[in-house]
Amino acid sequence: MDFKDVLDLILDTDDVTVGGGSASALSGASACGLIGMVCKLSTKKDFGIEPEKQLEYAKELEELRDKLLSGVVDDANAYGVIRDAYKLPKETEEEKEARRQAIANAGVVGATAPMENAKLCRRVYDIGIELEGKSNPNCLSDLVIGYELAKIAVNGCLMNIEANLPLVKDETKIQEFNNAIKGLKID
Repeated sequence: MDFKDVLDLILDTDDVTVGGGSASALSGASACGLIGMVCKLSTKKDFGIEPEKQLEYAKELEELRDKLLSGVVDDANAYGVIRDAYKLPKETEEEKEARRQAIANAGVVGATAPMENAKLCRRVYDIGIELEGKSNPNCLSDLVIGYELAKIAVNGCLMNIEANLPLVKDETKIQEFNNAIKGLKID
């Protein structure tokens, strides 16, 4: 699946293959665009962060945006892994065990994609917060909308991890996901 396909599915209320994880990553990518624009509009003078640093943030946000756009697709594909695991046969004991293991593995895939996206979105949020009061005041609404989108993105990704945790059976992975949830959550 490519980005255009995923975007169409996010916007399609009749489709159930793409959900909150992909939409959260897309929200984070949108935040990158807004906050990066604020950085570039804050280079004519020093508003509290030197213009060179503003441009460094803008470049970083462009890189984060590209990763998050890939993350939109990664999250949609992770759902496909879970869906496919549930479709495996379960007639014999061997098939049942193989299916159980496939579902557990799919749960790890399903929680990993939003975890990676949450980390990226958290960085976007942190940059936005850093810029408040230190960027072009004429862009304040764009900045606030950007970091609020990033906050929604982080917390949406974390909810997606939580949704997939019941599938995961590996205690080490469960602890890793729970640590990520605690460490990335924005109140």
